Amino acid sequence: MRKNILSIIMLLVFIQLSCAQENLPKIGIPKVIDYSYEIVVDGIDVPWGMAFINKNELLVTEQSGTLFYVKNGRKKEVSGLPPVYFRGQGGLLDVALHPNFSNNKIIYLTLATNTEGDKKGGNTSLYCGTLNGTDLSDVKLLYKATPNTKKGQHFGSRIIFDKEGHIYFSIGDRGNREVNPQDISRDGGKIYRLKLDGSIPKDNPLVEKSDYWLSDTPLKTAIYSYGHRNPQGMTIHPETGDIWEHEHGPRGGDEINIIKKGANYGWPEITYGINYSGTIITEKTSDPNMLQPFYYWVPSIAPSGMAFSTSNIYNGWKGNLFIGSLKFQYLERLIIENKKVIKREKVLDNIGRVRDVKEGPDGYLYLGIEGKGIVKIIPNK
Repeated sequence: MRKNILSIIMLLVFIQLSCAQENLPKIGIPKVIDYSYEIVVDGIDVPWGMAFINKNELLVTEQSGTLFYVKNGRKKEVSGLPPVYFRGQGGLLDVALHPNFSNNKIIYLTLATNTEGDKKGGNTSLYCGTLNGTDLSDVKLLYKATPNTKKGQHFGSRIIFDKEGHIYFSIGDRGNREVNPQDISRDGGKIYRLKLDGSIPKDNPLVEKSDYWLSDTPLKTAIYSYGHRNPQGMTIHPETGDIWEHEHGPRGGDEINIIKKGANYGWPEITYGINYSGTIITEKTSDPNMLQPFYYWVPSIAPSGMAFSTSNIYNGWKGNLFIGSLKFQYLERLIIENKKVIKREKVLDNIGRVRDVKEGPDGYLYLGIEGKGIVKIIPNK
C-alpha cells in the first residue's frame, strides 16, 4: 500500500516538474521565416555521426555499418572498417578526425563490436585508422567495453578532443543501470579519457586510486566521469574549453552536464525522471556527493548531437547551444546567459529525427536527419 502511495506521489511530482520545466524557460515555436535548409548529402538512413575534413569534404557514419566519404555532396563507401555489431541502438556510431589529421590522416570511430567472437552480444569500442582516400588502413582497437551483452540499448557514443592531447568518448549504461553506472570497476555509463595513441593518461582520476583499491576487480582507469545513463552528445565550449555533454534520461530527466574530472553524475541514484511504466526509480533528485545537471528536460526530448554556434552567419545565434531532438523531430536552440538557460526555441520543427548536429568549417550548422541525410541550415535574406 505504501509503495503504491509513493508511486502516486512521485507521479504527481513528475507532472509538476513537467509543467515547471515547460513554463520556465518557455519554448517558442516560430514560423520558418528566418531560415530554411538544403539537403547536402542524401540517401543515408541513419546518419549517426559526421566529421568535416574541409568545406567540401566530410565523413558520415551510417549506423548499420557504412562509413561514407563525401565530396561536394557525392558519397563513396570507405573500405577497411572493422566488423560492426548492428543491434538495436548499436552499430557504427561517431567519427572524428585526429587533431593533426591534415598531416597523419588518422580518424577515430566508436562502434558496437563483438571482438571476442562469442555469442553473448556486443559492446561499444573505440578504434583508430589511417584514411587513404576511401580506404581505411592500420586499423587499431584502442578500447573495448566489457562485458558483451545482447541488450540493444544505451551504447552511447560521441567523441571529442581537448587541447592537451586527449580523446574523450562516451558509453551508455548498456541497459544495466543497477550495476554499471556507479561501479568504477565496470564499463558502461561513463565518459572515458585516453591519450591519442590509446594509452591511459597518468593523471586520469582513477589511476592513483587504483593503487589502494581493495577489490579483486581492477578499476577501469580510462574513466573520466561516471554515473551517466546514455550520453549521445558531447562538445567543447568554444570559450571556456569545458566539456559539455547531454544524455538520455528515462521518462523525463534528459540532462545537460558540464563534465568534471572524477565526478559522479548520479544515475540512477538521483534523477528527475521516472520509469517508462510510470513507477518511481528513486525519490532522490540530489545528493551532496553527486553533481546536478546544468539543465534537464521534463518531459524528455530524446537528445542527440550537440554544437555551439560560433559564427556570425545566423542573426542572434552566436554563442547559442543547439541540440537535436529524436522524439519531437526538431533542432532545439538554447540561449544561455549567466550560466543559465533563459530561453528555448524550436528550429526546423518536424524536420525529422535529428541524430547529429555539427558546425561546419564554413560556419553553417549541419544536421544528420534520419531518413533524409545531412542538411545545411540556411538563413533567409
